[in-house]
Amino acid sequence: MIEIPSDLHKDLVPLAFLLGNWTGAGVHDFPGSEKCNFGQEVAFTHDGRDFLEYHSHTWVLDGEGNKVRPLESESGFWRIDADRRVEVTMVRDDGVVEIWYGELAEKKPQIDLATDAVARTAVSPPYTGGKRLYGYVNSDLMWVGEKQTPDVPLRPYLSAHLKKVVTPEDVERWAKALPDDLPDDGIAFFK
Repeated sequence: MIEIPSDLHKDLVPLAFLLGNWTGAGVHDFPGSEKCNFGQEVAFTHDGRDFLEYHSHTWVLDGEGNKVRPLESESGFWRIDADRRVEVTMVRDDGVVEIWYGELAEKKPQIDLATDAVARTAVSPPYTGGKRLYGYVNSDLMWVGEKQTPDVPLRPYLSAHLKKVVTPEDVERWAKALPDDLPDDGIAFFK
């Protein structure tokens, strides 16, 4: 269910499908790195201004789905303009800072992004750019990331399937929003 908070900046309404806390798993595969399954937690929040705040943490999973060690963390800010162009500024724990541009698809909650600028610290790994695709599919957030280095052409390296985290506060808010005239036996509701 997509909710649009009353205090969400009006420009961000097209990105409301991203809001919330998400968790799930995916696959990491890039030449020179360990191929693995990973877990992920993502948060998209807002404070009423014209951007979404973004945080992502991933970790390597063992064969039973247990956390082994951190994989990647990143944080940033997402904006959208009146022409559905999306701008993302992002910093990653490995010393990479990126500016991404893309657009929100027409009539569907899907965002295609590509790096416009990349800056790296002296200790960061080789990296020259990337692409990402985010989509809201059957109430889940799915995404795939591609990257390139001086030695490896652009190719997929991360993809994940995330579910929205439901809090007790969400349930309480939804319950209060139910109409007062629901049948009390539960069965009549489905007839």
